[in-house]
Amino acid sequence: MRVYFVVASINELVNLCEIRDDKHEIKVIVVDEGDGLLRDKNKRLLNNLDVNFYGPRERIEWFRKRGNSTSDVDSSVIPGKCHAETSFGFLVAWEEDAEVIIEIDDDVNVVKNSFIDDHLSNLYSCEGLTVTSGNKWYNTFDNLKLDIDDNIFPRGHPYDLATRSRDYRITEGSPDCVLNMGVWGGQPDLDALTILSHSGLDGRCNINSKTYNEEKVIVGKGTYFAICSMNTSFRRKVIPAFYQLYMRYMDIDRFDDIWSGILIKKIADHLGDKICLGKPIVIHDKRPRDTWKDLRAELDGMIINESLWRIVDALELSGKDYHESYCELAEGLEKSIEKFQSKIQRDFMKMQIEKMKLWLRIIDKLGD
Repeated sequence: MRVYFVVASINELVNLCEIRDDKHEIKVIVVDEGDGLLRDKNKRLLNNLDVNFYGPRERIEWFRKRGNSTSDVDSSVIPGKCHAETSFGFLVAWEEDAEVIIEIDDDVNVVKNSFIDDHLSNLYSCEGLTVTSGNKWYNTFDNLKLDIDDNIFPRGHPYDLATRSRDYRITEGSPDCVLNMGVWGGQPDLDALTILSHSGLDGRCNINSKTYNEEKVIVGKGTYFAICSMNTSFRRKVIPAFYQLYMRYMDIDRFDDIWSGILIKKIADHLGDKICLGKPIVIHDKRPRDTWKDLRAELDGMIINESLWRIVDALELSGKDYHESYCELAEGLEKSIEKFQSKIQRDFMKMQIEKMKLWLRIIDKLGD
């Protein structure tokens, strides 16, 4: 099986050194900022792997080599110097016919030799439990063993109290999924407000995760959850609908994977596909960062988040695949733009819709 790792990084990729798998064809796509010294270090670290590096210059050249006069416009679909640059790696994986893509952050450490097999097992063969929520949201931390008893929610889970009660129905689940979110030991995925409320001024606090409760939890139809991309695998066919939304725009950041996750869950439910979370676990060795800066970057996004998922949930889809359905979502959001409360929100969402449509045009140019 052709398995592509995609990582956006400005750090040494020590966490990928131990990746080994003789059963599959592995390739690593590193989306970096073109720092020559750092890239040389990473080439030495990953010399046992098939690795391609794409900094800003290489990304522009990649678009230009696809041979049309709109290459500069096309390259604008990828934001600069932020996590959502991973979208570029998805385009490479799409063009090169990768079967499975694993998106991994540079501060998560693989702790088991079975890391790839665990992802593939949850995607293709492992049965699990299906959880459906009466309030339309599942708290992913309910599948983690945390070292704190407080009612904690992940980055991207709405704050509306109606989404925060445990109104779950649990049934047997299917083995076949299109996306699997692995979870984290160490620092779980928290937003800045939660970190500050637990006295974390450097991006980290006293909340830690030990392991998961269930190896595989399928999130049922009509139920959303906060999809974090630091340890996520998915099948090639979802790429037309899994653009990581455009961040570091209008001072908003850190919602690319969250909102992409809401959109992909809506489409998967419509098409009858399943999305799950659970194994494999990684250790999130989060680096120090400015929590106040994160809070500023997240604040307007948190406000948008309370409305966006409801607007998406209310849209009707008829598309036959991920491409058609993503186009429908973009058009539905465009028609619903006045439902966003402020001009800032509307202007921000207009940009997202523009980039979503551009993403589909690029996918069309690359072909099947």
